[in-house]
Amino acid sequence: MKKILINLSYNEELRIAIINDKNILDNLYIININYKNNKSNIYKGKVVKIEPSLNAAFIDYGEGKNGFLSIKEISDNYIKNNKNSINKILYKNQELIVQVIKEEKKNKCAYLSTFICLAGQYVVLMPNNNKVCISKRINNENKIKIKNILNRLYIPENIGLIIRTNSINKKIEDIQNDINSKLKHWNFIKSIYNKVSKPCLIYNENNFILNIFRDYLNDNINEIIIDNNDIFEISKKYIFILGKLNFIKKIFLYNENIPLFIKFNIENQIDLLFKKKINLPSGGSIIIDSTEALTAIDVNSSKYKKGLNIEDTAFNTNLEATQEIAKQLRLRDISGLIVIDFIDMNNINNNKKIEENLYKYIYYNDKAKIKMGNISKFGLLELTRQRINNSINEIYFLTCNRCKGIGYIRNIKSLSIHILRLIENEIINNNLKELHIITPISIATYLLNEKRIFINNIEKKNNKIKLFIIPFNNIKIPNFYIYKIKNKNKKKVIDNYSISKNKFINNIKNKLINYNNYNNLYFKEYKENNFNLYIFIKKYINHFIVFIKNILLF
Repeated sequence: MKKILINLSYNEELRIAIINDKNILDNLYIININYKNNKSNIYKGKVVKIEPSLNAAFIDYGEGKNGFLSIKEISDNYIKNNKNSINKILYKNQELIVQVIKEEKKNKCAYLSTFICLAGQYVVLMPNNNKVCISKRINNENKIKIKNILNRLYIPENIGLIIRTNSINKKIEDIQNDINSKLKHWNFIKSIYNKVSKPCLIYNENNFILNIFRDYLNDNINEIIIDNNDIFEISKKYIFILGKLNFIKKIFLYNENIPLFIKFNIENQIDLLFKKKINLPSGGSIIIDSTEALTAIDVNSSKYKKGLNIEDTAFNTNLEATQEIAKQLRLRDISGLIVIDFIDMNNINNNKKIEENLYKYIYYNDKAKIKMGNISKFGLLELTRQRINNSINEIYFLTCNRCKGIGYIRNIKSLSIHILRLIENEIINNNLKELHIITPISIATYLLNEKRIFINNIEKKNNKIKLFIIPFNNIKIPNFYIYKIKNKNKKKVIDNYSISKNKFINNIKNKLINYNNYNNLYFKEYKENNFNLYIFIKKYINHFIVFIKNILLF
């Protein structure tokens, strides 16, 4: 039996955990209360631009940035003649009903469709579609039963259906009531569409708690425990709306002093989701690394020592990793292309067993659509997973302002040599009088101690140039600042990193005069290239020189 735990101890974040009888996390949903989720919402849209080169159109759907509508996502209702040319299907300022399939993400606009889907407890209603399908997750034995039920259901013309797994062993009346409820929703959506004149939201599908109850409240759920009184009252109303009155006795308000997720040991399991490396029970490990293009998962034997030989060790480690990989994909909500690097195995039968095991854990426990390939001769298995919600990385992580998301930064020697080469390049290409190089202390120390001869040679080769190496404690590797002064009094910043315009004026005026307080200066990133640092440096240049002399004497 399973439990649903709903936590809202802080108003910004709603967390819903589904755990088994051993308090092992089976599924996790994290919702930012302030985040506007548009996925599955239905809008009235208007064609603003048709792009024949992409065979697609851009749609104004009332959310600021236009959405993308591919010709593949245009239903037959809008197609009159030619199905292959977007110009002959749609026209500018045409109005249509669209649903968001993929949310707007970074620089990518939302992906829209005219194939509307309205999910219910037992069916998914598909207006303007004549197809009646049965979920692929339903086995052959149950499919025969459901086919018999389908013949006795009333389904209006031009309405399609997908029979969900929740419909197994349900009464015909319950399924028919669900169909009728979704038909009412569809008629309501059409009436709103006809009333509004501008592109706007006409149906919000993102009632998250209601959707969780709709999808998960079944005979396997034993308890629903909520630690917030408002959510508790709302949840009871949702249970009435869904008609699942038998769950009223299973819903409880949690009032103990120990936080709900700590009580059931969920916090420790959530912490593992933020780690790159996950240890397996028998000593192996998996490493999960997400990039812009794909997510790579590497399986390692690590401390596994139970195998009789190399093949046996590789097989058992891979077998154990399949269950953990399926769980991590689900909990972290990793989507897109995923490549798994299994430990190489020579036995082809072992490869097939690993594929079957991974398929079993992923296919029957994950609600996302997944397409999976086979293990290649290099030990790689590729699969794609549907994006359902924002991943853990998107919710909790920021791009590092030092490595810019790469994960590595240049070492002191490499960065110092790079700065010297940059200096030489600027001297050759520009008629310069002075160069001021503001660097982290470690870089300045390396340049002045290890590369002083090279700096002197640069100055000797170019008699008119003066180089100033200025160390700052609060500028961190790999950031540095180079300011060049031309002979014709023309000033130009060539590299500008991390000096705040506002903080600079407030702090440096008071602290820069006394160079002993120099390391207490506060610096942070800014992107204004028009800020003139030269005037202020020139005013207090004597203090900089005294400071540099002290370093040289040291």
